[in-house]
Amino acid sequence: MAEILVLYYSRYGATARMADIIARGVESVEGARAKVRTVPEVSPLCEATEDVIPSEGPPYATMEDLQQCDGLALGSPTHFGNMAAPLKYFIDQTSSVWFSGGLAGKPAGVFTTTSSMHGGHETTLISMMMPLLHHGMMIVGIPSQETALMETRTGGTPYGPSHLSGESNPALSEEEKRLCLCLGQRLSQVATALLTNLR
Repeated sequence: MAEILVLYYSRYGATARMADIIARGVESVEGARAKVRTVPEVSPLCEATEDVIPSEGPPYATMEDLQQCDGLALGSPTHFGNMAAPLKYFIDQTSSVWFSGGLAGKPAGVFTTTSSMHGGHETTLISMMMPLLHHGMMIVGIPSQETALMETRTGGTPYGPSHLSGESNPALSEEEKRLCLCLGQRLSQVATALLTNLR
């Protein structure tokens, strides 16, 4: 069974909704399952700590979740054209996984939300790929054959799904949903093929 870790940070819920649809895409492929995890907020106060278990939503991710996954979908809202601080903080602590090669050779994809059409969808997705490439992961995007890329009037890129989450677009569009499903399916297909070839 290929396990795809769907790891995200979401402040207002839009990125979490994308993560849920990507997880559905993962589990639509036979032989694959999704593990959904999030990260806690970061605080400017040195003594501030979060509970070990969040009050709602999925559990917080651990380094073991990364080590044990067969593929990764990484998601964040766009903050000034880059991933949000809580997710970056978590990624910055993955040196032990890097030293062990725990993610090397595994497929990964990225997804984002932003409140404006030109608010940095693509720069955020590309910047999120950089640490994954350093980990030796194989980036999985969305091919041009996926018609939702040509039909979308909101979010969606070849680099990964995105959602235009402004006040007039609280729900994901049908095209955005299809792109989320596509990413989940592609990650599962690549991960299961790699596992089959390793046996």
